[in-house]
Amino acid sequence: MISRDPDELFAAAGAGSRTALARLLTYAESGGENQRATAARAYRGRPPYVVGLTGAPGAGKSTLTDRLIGEALARGPFDDSGPTAVAVLCVDPSSPFSGGAILGDRIRMQEHATNDAVFIRSLATRGHLGGLSLAVPDATRVLGTVGFAVVLVETVGVGQMEVDIASAADTTVVVVNPGWGDAMQASKAGLLEIADIFVINKADRPGVRETRRDLEQMLDLGADARWRPTIVETVASTGAGTAELYEAIEAHRRHLEAEGLEVARRQRVRAELDKVLASVLRSRVVDLARGAAYEEQLDALVAGETDPYRAAEALLGAP
Repeated sequence: MISRDPDELFAAAGAGSRTALARLLTYAESGGENQRATAARAYRGRPPYVVGLTGAPGAGKSTLTDRLIGEALARGPFDDSGPTAVAVLCVDPSSPFSGGAILGDRIRMQEHATNDAVFIRSLATRGHLGGLSLAVPDATRVLGTVGFAVVLVETVGVGQMEVDIASAADTTVVVVNPGWGDAMQASKAGLLEIADIFVINKADRPGVRETRRDLEQMLDLGADARWRPTIVETVASTGAGTAELYEAIEAHRRHLEAEGLEVARRQRVRAELDKVLASVLRSRVVDLARGAAYEEQLDALVAGETDPYRAAEALLGAP
Protein backbone atom coordinates (compact mmCIF):
# COMPACT_ATOMS: atom_id res chain seq x y z
CA MET A 1 0.00 0.00 0.00
CA ILE A 2 1.24 3.46 -0.90
CA SER A 3 2.38 5.56 2.06
CA ARG A 4 0.52 8.67 3.17
CA ASP A 5 3.59 10.26 4.74
CA PRO A 6 4.88 13.15 2.56
CA ASP A 7 8.56 12.39 3.27
CA GLU A 8 8.12 8.76 2.23
CA LEU A 9 6.12 9.84 -0.81
CA PHE A 10 8.90 12.20 -1.92
CA ALA A 11 11.43 9.38 -1.65
CA ALA A 12 9.20 7.04 -3.65
CA ALA A 13 8.36 9.68 -6.27
CA GLY A 14 12.05 10.52 -6.68
CA ALA A 15 12.67 6.81 -7.33
CA GLY A 16 10.08 6.83 -10.11
CA SER A 17 6.74 6.03 -8.46
CA ARG A 18 4.00 7.85 -10.34
CA THR A 19 1.46 6.78 -7.74
CA ALA A 20 3.46 8.52 -5.01
CA LEU A 21 3.86 11.63 -7.19
CA ALA A 22 0.13 11.71 -7.93
CA ARG A 23 -0.61 11.60 -4.20
CA LEU A 24 1.82 14.45 -3.51
CA LEU A 25 0.09 16.58 -6.14
CA THR A 26 -3.26 15.71 -4.62
CA TYR A 27 -1.90 16.94 -1.30
CA ALA A 28 -0.75 20.15 -3.00
CA GLU A 29 -4.31 20.73 -4.21
CA SER A 30 -6.23 19.68 -1.13
CA GLY A 31 -4.94 21.97 1.62
CA GLY A 32 -4.60 21.04 5.26
CA GLU A 33 -1.69 19.51 7.14
CA ASN A 34 -0.59 17.23 4.30
CA GLN A 35 -0.45 20.21 1.95
CA ARG A 36 1.68 22.16 4.44
CA ALA A 37 4.07 19.21 4.91
CA THR A 38 4.32 18.71 1.14
CA ALA A 39 5.07 22.39 0.51
CA ALA A 40 7.66 22.46 3.30
CA ARG A 41 9.61 19.69 1.59
CA ALA A 42 9.02 20.90 -1.98
CA TYR A 43 10.31 24.42 -1.37
CA ARG A 44 13.63 23.03 -0.16
CA GLY A 45 14.20 21.31 -3.50
CA ARG A 46 15.51 22.60 -6.80
CA PRO A 47 12.87 24.52 -8.78
CA PRO A 48 12.30 23.35 -12.36
CA TYR A 49 12.26 25.63 -15.38
CA VAL A 50 8.60 26.56 -15.85
CA VAL A 51 7.16 27.44 -19.25
CA GLY A 52 3.60 28.79 -19.23
CA LEU A 53 1.38 28.55 -22.30
CA THR A 54 -1.72 30.69 -22.44
CA GLY A 55 -4.14 32.11 -24.96
CA ALA A 56 -7.75 32.01 -26.05
CA PRO A 57 -9.67 28.70 -26.06
CA GLY A 58 -9.22 26.87 -29.34
CA ALA A 59 -5.83 28.43 -30.11
CA GLY A 60 -4.19 25.00 -30.13
CA LYS A 61 -2.35 25.16 -26.81
CA SER A 62 -2.74 21.47 -25.99
CA THR A 63 -1.44 20.26 -29.35
CA LEU A 64 1.41 22.75 -29.15
CA THR A 65 2.25 21.55 -25.64
CA ASP A 66 2.33 17.98 -26.91
CA ARG A 67 4.84 19.00 -29.58
CA LEU A 68 6.98 20.84 -27.03
CA ILE A 69 7.20 17.68 -24.93
CA GLY A 70 8.81 15.92 -27.89
CA GLU A 71 11.26 18.78 -28.43
CA ALA A 72 12.24 18.82 -24.77
CA LEU A 73 12.85 15.08 -24.72
CA ALA A 74 14.91 15.23 -27.90
CA ARG A 75 17.05 18.21 -26.91
CA GLY A 76 17.66 17.63 -23.20
CA PRO A 77 17.36 20.10 -20.30
CA PHE A 78 18.10 23.77 -20.73
CA ASP A 79 20.96 23.66 -18.25
CA ASP A 80 22.53 20.31 -19.26
CA SER A 81 21.90 18.99 -15.74
CA GLY A 82 21.21 15.45 -16.90
CA PRO A 83 18.45 13.46 -18.61
CA THR A 84 15.32 15.46 -19.26
CA ALA A 85 12.10 14.58 -17.49
CA VAL A 86 9.16 16.72 -18.59
CA ALA A 87 5.99 17.38 -16.60
CA VAL A 88 2.84 19.04 -17.85
CA LEU A 89 0.24 20.71 -15.65
CA CYS A 90 -3.02 21.37 -17.48
CA VAL A 91 -4.97 23.95 -15.50
CA ASP A 92 -8.63 23.28 -16.26
CA PRO A 93 -11.96 24.72 -15.10
CA SER A 94 -13.35 23.13 -11.96
CA SER A 95 -16.34 20.84 -11.94
CA PRO A 96 -19.21 22.51 -10.02
CA PHE A 97 -19.95 19.09 -8.48
CA SER A 98 -16.60 17.55 -7.53
CA GLY A 99 -14.29 20.56 -7.71
CA GLY A 100 -12.00 18.60 -10.01
CA ALA A 101 -10.67 19.49 -13.47
CA ILE A 102 -13.17 18.84 -16.26
CA LEU A 103 -11.50 19.53 -19.62
CA GLY A 104 -8.99 16.69 -19.52
CA ASP A 105 -6.46 18.10 -22.01
CA ARG A 106 -4.38 14.96 -21.43
CA ILE A 107 -6.53 13.31 -24.08
CA ARG A 108 -4.65 15.32 -26.71
CA MET A 109 -1.23 14.30 -25.35
CA GLN A 110 -1.59 10.53 -25.64
CA GLU A 111 1.59 10.19 -27.71
CA HIS A 112 3.66 10.73 -24.55
CA ALA A 113 1.27 9.31 -21.96
CA THR A 114 3.19 6.04 -21.59
CA ASN A 115 6.67 7.59 -21.62
CA ASP A 116 8.37 7.20 -18.24
CA ALA A 117 10.13 10.55 -18.77
CA VAL A 118 6.80 12.40 -19.08
CA PHE A 119 4.18 13.13 -16.44
CA ILE A 120 0.88 14.83 -17.28
CA ARG A 121 -1.58 16.05 -14.69
CA SER A 122 -4.72 18.19 -14.76
CA LEU A 123 -5.25 20.73 -11.99
CA ALA A 124 -8.54 22.50 -11.34
CA THR A 125 -8.82 26.28 -11.18
CA ARG A 126 -11.14 25.85 -8.16
CA GLY A 127 -12.84 29.15 -8.91
CA HIS A 128 -9.63 31.18 -9.04
CA LEU A 129 -10.32 33.96 -11.56
CA GLY A 130 -6.84 34.01 -13.03
CA GLY A 131 -7.20 30.42 -14.17
CA LEU A 132 -4.41 29.30 -11.83
CA SER A 133 -5.20 27.74 -8.50
CA LEU A 134 -2.97 28.38 -5.52
CA ALA A 135 -1.83 24.77 -5.90
CA VAL A 136 0.09 25.45 -9.11
CA PRO A 137 3.25 26.93 -7.52
CA ASP A 138 3.31 24.09 -4.98
CA ALA A 139 2.80 21.53 -7.74
CA THR A 140 5.66 22.86 -9.86
CA ARG A 141 7.95 22.78 -6.82
CA VAL A 142 6.96 19.18 -6.09
CA LEU A 143 7.76 18.21 -9.67
CA GLY A 144 11.14 19.93 -9.56
CA THR A 145 12.05 18.29 -6.26
CA VAL A 146 11.39 14.78 -7.60
CA GLY A 147 13.52 15.35 -10.71
CA PHE A 148 11.56 17.06 -13.48
CA ALA A 149 13.83 19.59 -15.18
CA VAL A 150 11.08 21.22 -17.28
CA VAL A 151 7.45 21.87 -16.33
CA LEU A 152 5.00 23.06 -18.97
CA VAL A 153 1.92 24.78 -17.52
CA GLU A 154 -0.95 24.99 -19.98
CA THR A 155 -3.70 27.25 -18.73
CA VAL A 156 -7.39 27.34 -19.41
CA GLY A 157 -8.20 30.25 -21.72
CA VAL A 158 -10.28 32.67 -19.70
CA GLY A 159 -9.46 35.97 -21.37
CA GLN A 160 -8.43 38.99 -19.30
CA MET A 161 -7.58 37.13 -16.09
CA GLU A 162 -5.22 34.80 -17.96
CA VAL A 163 -2.32 37.16 -17.25
CA ASP A 164 -1.97 35.32 -13.94
CA ILE A 165 0.36 32.83 -15.65
CA ALA A 166 3.16 35.42 -15.74
CA SER A 167 3.63 35.14 -11.99
CA ALA A 168 3.99 31.35 -12.16
CA ALA A 169 6.35 30.84 -15.12
CA ASP A 170 9.93 31.63 -16.05
CA THR A 171 8.94 31.97 -19.72
CA THR A 172 5.41 32.90 -20.76
CA VAL A 173 4.20 31.87 -24.22
CA VAL A 174 1.05 33.52 -25.56
CA VAL A 175 -0.68 31.60 -28.35
CA VAL A 176 -2.87 33.40 -30.89
CA ASN A 177 -4.32 32.43 -34.26
CA PRO A 178 -4.27 34.32 -37.57
CA GLY A 179 -6.73 37.19 -37.63
CA TRP A 180 -6.99 40.68 -36.19
CA GLY A 181 -9.46 39.58 -33.54
CA ASP A 182 -6.88 37.50 -31.67
CA ALA A 183 -4.27 40.24 -31.84
CA MET A 184 -6.76 42.77 -30.48
CA GLN A 185 -7.81 40.33 -27.78
CA ALA A 186 -4.17 39.92 -26.74
CA SER A 187 -3.83 43.69 -26.45
CA LYS A 188 -7.04 44.20 -24.50
CA ALA A 189 -6.42 41.30 -22.14
CA GLY A 190 -2.99 42.56 -21.18
CA LEU A 191 -1.34 39.49 -22.68
CA LEU A 192 0.97 41.75 -24.64
CA GLU A 193 2.51 42.90 -21.37
CA ILE A 194 3.18 39.42 -20.00
CA ALA A 195 4.28 37.57 -23.16
CA ASP A 196 7.92 36.60 -23.52
CA ILE A 197 7.11 34.78 -26.75
CA PHE A 198 4.17 35.09 -29.11
CA VAL A 199 3.12 32.06 -31.13
CA ILE A 200 0.93 32.49 -34.17
CA ASN A 201 -0.43 28.96 -34.31
CA LYS A 202 -2.41 27.51 -37.22
CA ALA A 203 -0.08 29.53 -39.44
CA ASP A 204 -1.25 27.61 -42.50
CA ARG A 205 -4.41 29.72 -42.45
CA PRO A 206 -4.94 33.12 -44.09
CA GLY A 207 -4.10 36.22 -42.09
CA VAL A 208 -0.70 35.27 -40.68
CA ARG A 209 1.08 38.26 -42.22
CA GLU A 210 -1.51 40.68 -40.86
CA THR A 211 -1.39 39.16 -37.38
CA ARG A 212 2.41 39.35 -37.28
CA ARG A 213 2.25 42.97 -38.43
CA ASP A 214 -0.27 43.82 -35.71
CA LEU A 215 1.85 42.19 -33.02
CA GLU A 216 5.02 43.89 -34.25
CA GLN A 217 3.30 47.27 -34.18
CA MET A 218 2.07 46.72 -30.62
CA LEU A 219 5.52 45.58 -29.55
CA ASP A 220 7.02 48.74 -31.06
CA LEU A 221 4.79 50.76 -28.74
CA GLY A 222 5.41 48.98 -25.49
CA ALA A 223 8.22 46.42 -25.58
CA ASP A 224 10.76 46.22 -22.76
CA ALA A 225 14.11 47.33 -24.14
CA ARG A 226 15.83 44.43 -22.33
CA TRP A 227 13.76 41.75 -24.04
CA ARG A 228 11.58 42.11 -27.11
CA PRO A 229 9.13 39.20 -27.29
CA THR A 230 9.88 36.81 -30.11
CA ILE A 231 7.13 35.99 -32.63
CA VAL A 232 7.11 32.40 -33.87
CA GLU A 233 4.78 30.88 -36.46
CA THR A 234 3.70 27.28 -35.92
CA VAL A 235 1.32 24.65 -37.21
CA ALA A 236 1.03 22.48 -34.14
CA SER A 237 -1.02 19.81 -35.92
CA THR A 238 1.97 19.01 -38.16
CA GLY A 239 4.80 20.10 -35.87
CA ALA A 240 5.91 22.91 -38.18
CA GLY A 241 7.70 25.68 -36.28
CA THR A 242 7.87 23.75 -33.00
CA ALA A 243 11.67 23.53 -33.13
CA GLU A 244 11.85 27.31 -33.63
CA LEU A 245 9.54 27.81 -30.67
CA TYR A 246 11.72 25.67 -28.42
CA GLU A 247 14.79 27.61 -29.58
CA ALA A 248 12.99 30.85 -28.69
CA ILE A 249 12.30 29.48 -25.21
CA GLU A 250 15.97 28.56 -24.85
CA ALA A 251 16.95 32.06 -25.99
CA HIS A 252 14.71 33.60 -23.34
CA ARG A 253 16.21 31.31 -20.72
CA ARG A 254 19.71 32.49 -21.69
CA HIS A 255 18.51 36.09 -21.48
CA LEU A 256 17.17 35.51 -17.97
CA GLU A 257 20.44 33.91 -16.91
CA ALA A 258 22.39 36.87 -18.25
CA GLU A 259 20.07 39.32 -16.50
CA GLY A 260 19.95 37.22 -13.34
CA LEU A 261 17.53 34.29 -13.29
CA GLU A 262 17.42 34.32 -9.50
CA VAL A 263 16.29 37.95 -9.55
CA ALA A 264 13.37 37.04 -11.81
CA ARG A 265 12.53 34.04 -9.65
CA ARG A 266 12.59 36.20 -6.55
CA GLN A 267 9.77 38.23 -8.06
CA ARG A 268 7.89 35.01 -8.77
CA VAL A 269 8.33 33.81 -5.21
CA ARG A 270 7.18 37.22 -3.99
CA ALA A 271 3.95 36.77 -5.96
CA GLU A 272 3.53 33.28 -4.50
CA LEU A 273 4.03 34.56 -0.96
CA ASP A 274 1.53 37.38 -1.55
CA LYS A 275 -1.10 34.88 -2.70
CA VAL A 276 -0.53 32.57 0.25
CA LEU A 277 -0.59 35.51 2.65
CA ALA A 278 -3.91 36.65 1.18
CA SER A 279 -5.27 33.11 1.45
CA VAL A 280 -4.23 32.80 5.12
CA LEU A 281 -5.77 36.18 5.91
CA ARG A 282 -9.03 35.17 4.21
CA SER A 283 -9.11 32.03 6.35
CA ARG A 284 -8.62 34.11 9.48
CA VAL A 285 -11.41 36.45 8.41
CA VAL A 286 -13.72 33.46 8.02
CA ASP A 287 -12.78 32.31 11.53
CA LEU A 288 -13.42 35.80 12.87
CA ALA A 289 -16.84 35.88 11.23
CA ARG A 290 -17.85 32.85 13.29
CA GLY A 291 -16.90 34.37 16.64
CA ALA A 292 -18.73 36.38 19.28
CA ALA A 293 -16.52 39.44 18.71
CA TYR A 294 -17.74 39.63 15.12
CA GLU A 295 -21.36 39.59 16.23
CA GLU A 296 -20.63 42.34 18.75
CA GLN A 297 -19.11 44.57 16.07
CA LEU A 298 -21.97 43.74 13.73
CA ASP A 299 -24.50 44.77 16.38
CA ALA A 300 -22.62 48.03 16.94
CA LEU A 301 -22.55 48.67 13.19
CA VAL A 302 -26.27 48.05 12.83
CA ALA A 303 -26.91 50.37 15.78
CA GLY A 304 -24.87 53.12 14.19
CA GLU A 305 -22.31 53.04 16.99
CA THR A 306 -19.34 52.36 14.70
CA ASP A 307 -18.40 52.14 11.04
CA PRO A 308 -17.14 49.16 8.98
CA TYR A 309 -13.52 50.35 9.04
CA ARG A 310 -13.34 50.73 12.81
CA ALA A 311 -15.15 47.42 13.22
CA ALA A 312 -12.65 45.67 10.97
CA GLU A 313 -9.70 47.24 12.79
CA ALA A 314 -11.14 46.16 16.13
CA LEU A 315 -11.56 42.57 14.90
CA LEU A 316 -8.03 42.44 13.52
CA GLY A 317 -6.57 43.94 16.67
CA ALA A 318 -5.36 47.14 15.01
CA PRO A 319 -4.54 50.10 17.30
